[in-house]
Amino acid sequence: MRFGRSAVSGAAQSGRSARRGWSARLSAAAAILAIPTAAAVAIPTVAQAAPVFGPVHRTPAGGYEELMVPSSMGPVKVQVQWASNGGDRALYLLDGLRARDDRNAWSFETNAMQQFANDNITVVMPVGGQSSWYADWTSASNTNGQKYTYKWETFLTKELPDFLAGYGVSRTKNAVAGLSMSGPAALRLAAYNRGMFKHASSFSGPLNWNAPGMREAIRVMMLDAGRFNVDSLAAPWSPAWLRMDPAVFAPQLKGLPMYISAASGLPGQHDNPNSAAAVFNTSTAMGIEALSMVTTRLFQQRLNSLGITSAVYDFPANGTHTWKYWEDELWKARPHILAALG
Repeated sequence: MRFGRSAVSGAAQSGRSARRGWSARLSAAAAILAIPTAAAVAIPTVAQAAPVFGPVHRTPAGGYEELMVPSSMGPVKVQVQWASNGGDRALYLLDGLRARDDRNAWSFETNAMQQFANDNITVVMPVGGQSSWYADWTSASNTNGQKYTYKWETFLTKELPDFLAGYGVSRTKNAVAGLSMSGPAALRLAAYNRGMFKHASSFSGPLNWNAPGMREAIRVMMLDAGRFNVDSLAAPWSPAWLRMDPAVFAPQLKGLPMYISAASGLPGQHDNPNSAAAVFNTSTAMGIEALSMVTTRLFQQRLNSLGITSAVYDFPANGTHTWKYWEDELWKARPHILAALG
C-alpha cells in the first residue's frame, strides 16, 4: 500500500494500517443497517502522492492499489481501482454501519470493482468508519474509549481528494454511493459539496432522521456496532444533528443527479436461508429493509414537494437488507453514474 512521499524515480517505502469493516445483527426496531462478512486479498505497494499541483505517480491504468492516506484521524486505508484508461473521474463507494478496519465491504461482498473494471473511472473505497455516518463528530465516543474524534466528512471532501489529485484524480468530477448507514452520508456529502460530486446514490438508506423514535433507534444501532455514543456524533436536535438529516438538507440537492432505492423487505432471489441462524438473519434483514423503504418513500415525497426531479428511484418488489441486493442496485445505478461523470 502506498505511504510516504511518492518517489517518481521508483523508490518505495512500506507501511501498514487498517481501519474497520462490518457484518450485521440489528433488531428491526433498531432499524436500517448492514450485514457483511468475509474477506478479499490484495498485494500492497508503497508511496504517497506528492504535491497536488499535478499527477506525479500512477499505477498502470486499471490497476488496483491500497493507499495509506494521511488525515486528522491518522492514516486511513483506501482501496483504489484505477480508471481503465487513466481517466480523472472517480466513484467513491462508502461502507455500512459495521465497516471493518481491513477492507471496505464493497470490495469483497459485491462485484463492484468488476462492474467498473472496463470503465474509465477510478473506484475509491475508504476503509473504516464503523458507526461513523461518515460525519465530522463533535467529540470522541465516550462509551467505548475512542482515542480520537471521527472527522470523516473532512477526510472525504478535503484530505482524500487532495491526496488523490497527486495521482491525476479530479477534485470536481466525482460520484458517491452508499448503502444503509452511508446512504444518507452519500447524499449529504454531495449536497454540501456540489463542486466535488456530480452524482449521488443511496441504497436502502435511512433518509428521515427526525421521524419519531429515529434518534433512539440510531443510538441502539451504534451501541450494538462498536459501542459508539450517538451523543458524541451530535447533540440531540442540535444544528449539527439537523445538518445530517436528508429531509433538512434536501433543498441543496436540487439539480443533482441521484439514484435512490430501497426494496420492500420481502425475501427475493438472494435469500435462501438454510439454517436457524440464517432464518433469523433473513427475518432481521426483512424488517430493516422495510423500514428503509418507508423512510426512502418519505424522502421521495420530500423531494417531490420541493420540485426536485433529478432523482431516479427504484423500489423493487422483493429484496432484503443484504449485500447482493446492493450489488444489483449499483449495477442499475451504473449507467446514471457514468452519464453524470461524462
